[in-house]
Amino acid sequence: MSLAVDPREKIFQPPAPPAASYLPVVGQTLEYVNSPLATMFRRYRRHGPVSELAFLGRTWTAVLGPDACQIALQNPEKAFANGPGWGYLVGPFFDRGLMLLDFEEHRHYRQIMQEAFVRPRLEGYTRTLAPLVEDGISAWRPGPAFRVYPALKSHTLGLATDVFMGGAELAEPGEIDRVNQAFVDCVLAANGWLRINKPLPFTKWGRATRGRRILEDFLRRHLPARRANPGEDLFSALCQVADASGGIDDDDIINQMIFLLMAAHDTTTSTVTSVVYELGRDRQWQERARQQCLELGPDPTLSEIEAVTDLDLVMKEALRLHPPVPVLARKAVKDTEVLGVPIPEGRLVAVMPMLSHHLPEYWSDPEIFDPERFSDERREDRSHRFAWEPFGGGVHKCLGMIFAGMESKLVLSALLRHFEWSVPLDYTPPMRNDSLPYPIDGLPVNLRPLERGRARAH
Repeated sequence: MSLAVDPREKIFQPPAPPAASYLPVVGQTLEYVNSPLATMFRRYRRHGPVSELAFLGRTWTAVLGPDACQIALQNPEKAFANGPGWGYLVGPFFDRGLMLLDFEEHRHYRQIMQEAFVRPRLEGYTRTLAPLVEDGISAWRPGPAFRVYPALKSHTLGLATDVFMGGAELAEPGEIDRVNQAFVDCVLAANGWLRINKPLPFTKWGRATRGRRILEDFLRRHLPARRANPGEDLFSALCQVADASGGIDDDDIINQMIFLLMAAHDTTTSTVTSVVYELGRDRQWQERARQQCLELGPDPTLSEIEAVTDLDLVMKEALRLHPPVPVLARKAVKDTEVLGVPIPEGRLVAVMPMLSHHLPEYWSDPEIFDPERFSDERREDRSHRFAWEPFGGGVHKCLGMIFAGMESKLVLSALLRHFEWSVPLDYTPPMRNDSLPYPIDGLPVNLRPLERGRARAH
């Protein structure tokens, strides 16, 4: 199928991209881990929106820019599959999670699971989350080098076990910490070099294999109680939906829960961390968002938290600059092409929407934190349908993105009502990019209690 090329892309269409010289096997892996965005820019400017690269011991096709990403994500010819793409990176650790299912099977499970994210259930999750967020954030102890990322990660996992599972009353002493580490190990397996599904010591793949077993045991022990005494948590909802549909057995309930727990607490942690960083550098926007949050109060409804417009603008801009998932994995299941470049059957494909978020062809001053670009008056995200895609696109667009936005706003609202913070303008957090990106130093901020008079005035 021949696809038209946008005129802006034509200058980036060499007939045969020149091969660069890289170390055998390693390829561009180290270059990407060092700086993902710089790697994407170099590849896009030198080789065009579709090109080959060596990554993690395999040849991949890189798909860059909104036109190419749109074709790959909308997948009109069903040429690309999620399961074998993500499966190469995370293997069995998130096996049969919704993100790793394809075509009719994916449609079947997505329709079933959508019932767990309908509006009434989201309103119930909000009622559960709001007081838990308030209690957790208000207990933070501020300081001049408060490490935001680990504090948020611990907090969001606790929230996930409550709102997704209705608590973890069967957990053994210290088990929640082991569960948190199990999630980390499963995610970090994405860039493991030795991919053997055995608990080999000192390997990412081995640690993830053990982690998967911990997660399965943890959830399986809680499943009968959630089925017998359902509450307003997602685990209960999924059990009810599964029993009503007859389309999901206990093993698949656990598979979906492992995937959803990972997606919820990892992506929320990343999003809130990015917002904290940007607001720590922009005190004007921090104060502007705080004013709306002080008016909101500690126990907002879903409708009320959705109506905090300035916080919505800030979150969208942070997701543009720092998408939690900068690359989406696919695999070609038949010979195809994107923008005239052939992609053979069996080829792993890296769809890289992060680059689209930074292209000056679509965004004014793209490296500047400017939430107003998402305002009704500007709407720069409409410069191209796929200029802004932090939640993916096509049929695999994130099912839980409304839930994720709600949870992130609740956490940020509580932070803004209890604290103020700053980071030096010349500080850039050192990032680890060999899985989902996160700050190696934990993102230290100067966290201070909000003056009581300002909080009481609202």
